[in-house]
Amino acid sequence: MATAEAAHHEEHHHPSGIMRWITTTNHKDIGTLYLSFSLMMFMVGGAMALVIRAELFQPGLQIVDPHFFNQMTTMHALVMIFGAIMPGFVGFANWMIPMMIGAPDMALPRLNNWSFWILPFAFTMLLGSLFAPGGGPASGWTLYAPLSIQGGMSVDMTILAVHMMGISSVLGAINIVVTVFNMRAPGMTLMKMPLFVWTWLITAYLLIAVMPVLAGAVTMLLTDRHFGTAFFDPAGGGDPVMFQHIFWFFGHPEVYVMILPAFGIISEIIPTFARKPLFGYASMVLAVAGIAFLSFIVWAHHMFTVGMPLIGELFFMYATMLIAVPTGVKVFNWVATMWRGSMTFETPMLFAISVVVLFTIGGLSGLMLAITPADFQYHDTYFVVAHFHYVLFSGAAMAMMGGAYYWLPKWTGHMYDEKLGKLHFWLTAIFFNITFFPQHFLGLAGMPRRIPDYALQFTEFNVMSSIGAFGLGFSQLLLVYVVVKCVRGGEKASAEVWDNPKGLEWTVPSPAPYHTFETPPQVR
Repeated sequence: MATAEAAHHEEHHHPSGIMRWITTTNHKDIGTLYLSFSLMMFMVGGAMALVIRAELFQPGLQIVDPHFFNQMTTMHALVMIFGAIMPGFVGFANWMIPMMIGAPDMALPRLNNWSFWILPFAFTMLLGSLFAPGGGPASGWTLYAPLSIQGGMSVDMTILAVHMMGISSVLGAINIVVTVFNMRAPGMTLMKMPLFVWTWLITAYLLIAVMPVLAGAVTMLLTDRHFGTAFFDPAGGGDPVMFQHIFWFFGHPEVYVMILPAFGIISEIIPTFARKPLFGYASMVLAVAGIAFLSFIVWAHHMFTVGMPLIGELFFMYATMLIAVPTGVKVFNWVATMWRGSMTFETPMLFAISVVVLFTIGGLSGLMLAITPADFQYHDTYFVVAHFHYVLFSGAAMAMMGGAYYWLPKWTGHMYDEKLGKLHFWLTAIFFNITFFPQHFLGLAGMPRRIPDYALQFTEFNVMSSIGAFGLGFSQLLLVYVVVKCVRGGEKASAEVWDNPKGLEWTVPSPAPYHTFETPPQVR
């Protein structure tokens, strides 16, 4: 009897303190862990970006030596991509997917815990590589051979860290697929799922398909470095361009892994504050699926300058332009959702609208880069840097900020400080544009990227860019403050957080879509 009681007690014993977080299998706790980790890495990666911009504030070499500069460009990208953006979106998925489909938790809770706890160790290894003999990896985040064949022990640490991140991503993706297919509430058909769930389901398939490709590329790199193979060494019959092909076959779908969940978040926020259902739901689902499919056949548009046959360049040019079609469908649908809606402009909506506007700028500069003969001029200049920051910062990162403000009241039970939230938005949007817009002109004028010095004629735009970067970096401290303040307390959030925001004396006949909130639709 005593044993049964002990077993019963054990079953209902919930660890507290640090053990609660280490052993948790609760999707909300794990979502919180992912989001906190993402915010921390966002700050670390941002600090690295500020080292880069401090060095580029004026021509000449003044703050860091060129080798360390290259380590910073490499690590900044790896930390932001694998440490800030991807885990951040997985955090949103963990929190919201079970609630949106009416599931009690994720399908594989222990796997969920493991997926997260791989990450801190991976990033300890990655950041630790900076302290290895000879310093950190300096071959760019793409780890191009032959640069990455020559580096010291830091490159091996980076390769191992990349493997660990990949395992974490694939496990998380498997969990999402299994959850969505097996744990939807009765009546929740696939075409009734919120768009955020759809974007993540498709993203999960992308991850499962391409993460092993990256693992293959870095494993071949490892064997080239230590086991006498010559995959990428021309002296042994290998080909460094093959590394680029394998890497970008992973790398381009990876770009969409970082933006599709952002599309999902935007598609939840805009209907709520326009107080209309999302325009063209089915076309949005098809557009996401179309983008995902096309993302597999455009990888070599990163490689127009490697000496491909003309027919190859033409294929990749046209395939890339084709991706603009489903992306355009999404932008039109978001605008149509806002059209004649009863719009209010709380912080999440401000972020969502700015994502639509700024991401579109990034998309258009991407189309410019897709034009093969023009790309010969743009390739590896600051134009490319401007392009992908308009896609990844104002697309992915700002969508995450909007999503955080949107769901914080639901997660914490408290309203965040609206005035501070809006201040954070305006500082972020203004400084972001001051930082990255001038880089378009630098690139068109021919300033190469990943170089710590530059010719005098590029000085003014670099000064602007560096001032903007420091403003952008420090204004993110406000985000941390708002989040911590909201978690600790504040005004109690109402049951229908966004249904009738303060300041409106009237309600509107068209309520927000049901799936914005926890209650599943009534099954008739």
